[in-house]
Amino acid sequence: MSEEKLDIFSALNSHVEKVLQKSEKPNILLLFTDQQRSDTINACGNPHMITPNLDELVRDGRTYCNAYSPNPICCPARHNLITGLTARHHSIADNQFAARCERSLPTIAEILSDNGYHTRAIGKMHFQPARRHNGFEKLEMMEEVPEFYEDDEYLMYLRQQGYGNVQNIHGVRNMLYMVPQTSLIPEEHLGSKWVADRVINYLDTKSDNRPYFVFAGWIAPHPPFNVPSRFKDIYQDAVLPLPLEKKSKLPNLTIENGAWADFPNEEYERKMRECYYAQITFIDEQIGRIIAKLKESGEYDNTLIIFSSDHGEMLSDMGCYQKFLPYDGSSKIPLVVRYPKETKAGEICEEFADLNDFLPTMLDVAGVEYPEKHELPGESFFAKNKIKERDTQYVEYSDGSRRWVSLRDKNYKYVYYYGGGHEELFDMTVADGESYNLVEHECEKYIDIKKAMRAKLIEKERKYGLLWCIENDDFVVLDEYQANPHRNSAFPIFPKTIKNKLGFDFYEEVEKAVSEQDVVNLSELDIANLENCSTKPTKNYEIFIKKYRGDIK
Repeated sequence: MSEEKLDIFSALNSHVEKVLQKSEKPNILLLFTDQQRSDTINACGNPHMITPNLDELVRDGRTYCNAYSPNPICCPARHNLITGLTARHHSIADNQFAARCERSLPTIAEILSDNGYHTRAIGKMHFQPARRHNGFEKLEMMEEVPEFYEDDEYLMYLRQQGYGNVQNIHGVRNMLYMVPQTSLIPEEHLGSKWVADRVINYLDTKSDNRPYFVFAGWIAPHPPFNVPSRFKDIYQDAVLPLPLEKKSKLPNLTIENGAWADFPNEEYERKMRECYYAQITFIDEQIGRIIAKLKESGEYDNTLIIFSSDHGEMLSDMGCYQKFLPYDGSSKIPLVVRYPKETKAGEICEEFADLNDFLPTMLDVAGVEYPEKHELPGESFFAKNKIKERDTQYVEYSDGSRRWVSLRDKNYKYVYYYGGGHEELFDMTVADGESYNLVEHECEKYIDIKKAMRAKLIEKERKYGLLWCIENDDFVVLDEYQANPHRNSAFPIFPKTIKNKLGFDFYEEVEKAVSEQDVVNLSELDIANLENCSTKPTKNYEIFIKKYRGDIK
């Protein structure tokens, strides 16, 4: 063979070896639940919780015990996460489903993809619009209420498995939104398991010669609280923490927040909390499967693992439910980070942290610079030259008179509501500190604290908040927010796009969803709410109404 041909073969062989060489760059795995409170991991001092796999992650990594959602509702929180910027830049300040994320902003997946990472989104993302890839090279979606059947990979999977005729695949939202219920999909095909199955499948089949960023998003423990049969009673004998009691007048926004539940008696409320915790335990089991696969593949120590959630759940605290409130039940989140090159086993960090820190942390680990000139509000958890002030935490929510902003430090939390200029100040050094508004206490000490924290919050709002919020070095005052208390009236909307009729029966599914929940009696629930819904299905509607109003025995 000629010397020239030998050189060609040698170069080709060198290229092949380089292509097949296992990547040394760290992988990035984001394990992300929806609506999970901070006090829901056993190893973090919550003995009522059954979370053996998250407990192991806590013992093996670094836990941030003062982590917050920068905007405690789904869409804004997630867009903060993927862009590293606040609503001022990405334009989504609330769950405004007609809104669109600013297209010009680079996302974490886009930046990593540009730098050799394979980027994959699996599960719930809540992007606006839903199917925009945002830099992810492949999306396998599982959204709460998909508008189009073919847009949701989980729906397509269910149809392949013979469950294409189930409407309420993630639980019944209308009527039963916060009511305890059992899943209509068998456990082996339930969404929380499907997410883990898809992550594990990816880890089994991916190439070894490039690093990956996988965003694994669960819908649970977001309501409906539809648990698998195996998990429905695992907390029935547990000593659960009591909800925080209300001791002060709450703002109008909580009137709306408290209306989400339909609990005829205390048994419903107790069982609701059991189901909420059970959903977390089921996800914990799935996370254990994913971590076991990482260990099996030898990639556990070369992977940045971040476990967190977009916001919390009030879970009856002060008579409130859901999110979008400044209180810790809504805005404080779990956050565990494991990356052995930077974290030590069992570390506890008391500095404030939030979802804004995720993008700079991932870029730091990947060795990639942020490609734009925007000043990021977050900072890498592993920054060597720290700039971010982690002794306070700024949180914002919504727009117009619905908007509020808060500032938390080690001892106090101050909240300003634009609608009416309502203020709150809480002593966070005591367990029930948020139950009593110190602004109502005419004390010089608290007046001075409020004044100082207000001034700091104005500066944060000027720097990171929406552009209209500060005038003449002070908060804008708007008309009092007019609450709109209501229940979730959403029926599944995807079936309207299916050409072949699959025989859906919404009311049959309602009955089946509560058939294993002994505390639930449909005749005790607010059937009038169903009647007033403009989008109610028609099949068997009259029979259902009469049956559960007692007109039919």
